[in-house]
Amino acid sequence: MNALATAVDAVVQAQVGRTFPACSVCVAHGGRVVLEKAWGWLDPETRLLPAQANTLFDFASLTKLVTTTALLALLGKHGLGVDTPLVEIVPEFGAVNPRGIDGGQDPHSKDHLPTPAAMEGQQVDVGSVTLRHLLTHTSGLPPWRDVYKAAGPAPAPPGQPDPLPHPARWANALAALVQYPFVAPPDGVVRYSDIGLLLLGEAVARLHASGDLEAAIRRQVIDSLPPGELGFNPVGSGMKAREQTAPTEDDPTWRKRRVWGEVHDENACGVGGVAGHAGLFGTARALAAFGLRWQKEREPFGVPAAVRDAAISEQATTGGVRRGLGFALKAAEDSMAGDRLSMASFGHSGFTGTTLWIDPEAELVIAVLTNSVYYGRHSEAYARTHTFRRALHDAIAEACEG
Repeated sequence: MNALATAVDAVVQAQVGRTFPACSVCVAHGGRVVLEKAWGWLDPETRLLPAQANTLFDFASLTKLVTTTALLALLGKHGLGVDTPLVEIVPEFGAVNPRGIDGGQDPHSKDHLPTPAAMEGQQVDVGSVTLRHLLTHTSGLPPWRDVYKAAGPAPAPPGQPDPLPHPARWANALAALVQYPFVAPPDGVVRYSDIGLLLLGEAVARLHASGDLEAAIRRQVIDSLPPGELGFNPVGSGMKAREQTAPTEDDPTWRKRRVWGEVHDENACGVGGVAGHAGLFGTARALAAFGLRWQKEREPFGVPAAVRDAAISEQATTGGVRRGLGFALKAAEDSMAGDRLSMASFGHSGFTGTTLWIDPEAELVIAVLTNSVYYGRHSEAYARTHTFRRALHDAIAEACEG
């Protein structure tokens, strides 16, 4: 076993069954894959289903990178840019204008939060919100709202007929999305927002000839990656059997089942499993292949070179959080990317325990998939995810430095 494999194995093995039941890692260095391995079990209680390199994991917010890529590739075809107001593409967004401000909802407790005193009585000109605001999370839209409750009833288990078809679920959700109050004006402050990426997904759908988000993402991105290793609703679409996907959290209140073969995120699940902010499942190999395109190519997936450069350079920063266009950039302190990757590094994380980091200076792409939310989003196990990510990225970077 070489130094890289030894270093990765030591970090991951120490956390299997402790921070997550299953993990898959793919590392590319110098433009080629140098490590691909999986650890753990999809069924940690019975241990009949070992994780494998072709196991699909719930990408969670890594979906945002694919949505972003599709959008940036489509804009130029319509003579549009990132400073285009959202209402030019999704006119319904301006139906309630101006719109008020409240405190939003906590994404974990789902409690409604009080309106900050400084925001009381303020209103937002909805027409001033641009695609750039959505891409940099500076729109002032709420981080989270319970869109799934507006979308319809809890969905059927994967592979069974759903009580409400996807188009109806999305129509219900969009009607709610274009009315939610803001939590601030689009003032340049980074406030991470799933709501903004849900709306960005609708923009992608409308810019594509199909008028459908899943078709747009498939044709703009997925079709040029390893076949059968990236997609939405893997069980329902026939891409993989449930036993080939990594399960996530037990949901005793809404779905009333362990989430397995369906997207963990409630809002993505509620709208039918296809959304701009979450919903994709894939392998570490497919994720690394996506990252390699962004690392190596001047025009990845048809994104113009100048737009690519802007996407991976700082466009907004708040309190040490640095954002490009869709991409997160490495923070100077306590970065989930660790300490050894360069400050030119860009990537993203997913709530289920996934990350993609790309260091163009080191020609390094690190795709890490886990299901650390398996033990519960409020568990001590999940709380260790950040420390694990830092340790793993540092170990990989150090092993590849020589």
